[in-house]
Amino acid sequence: MKYLGIDYGTKRIGVAVSDDTGSLAFPLATISAGKGALEAVASLVKENRVEKIIIGESKNFKNESNKVQEATEQFKKDIAEATGLGVEYEPEFFSSAQAAHQYTPDGSRKQNPNQEKLDAAAAALILQSYLDRNRKVQ
Repeated sequence: MKYLGIDYGTKRIGVAVSDDTGSLAFPLATISAGKGALEAVASLVKENRVEKIIIGESKNFKNESNKVQEATEQFKKDIAEATGLGVEYEPEFFSSAQAAHQYTPDGSRKQNPNQEKLDAAAAALILQSYLDRNRKVQ
């Protein structure tokens, strides 16, 4: 089964895709949030023959939904309706900070000039977490 991973943000949406076996996640793209974002993600779903979508669930330190999560919930509903696919949450915590360590030794996002790679890499971390967790369960 092929999966699409999403790191939803209010400015940018990181997107990752799995291999055909659903074992490995790879950064795919970064899309500007806002008008046209839903259509762009739906197009990537179709182009990559995705069968399930995984979106990062953003919570605060108290494990409560934060401001980004409210927008994420709406995007989750919209992408499910637009694609007809199942969409599941994968808990994410500091995925963008983890991705930043791939580009700068201290993990500083400000020193990284390529935010697009960072957002797509964060989506890949979210998707890989889901794939690994579900592989252990099966």
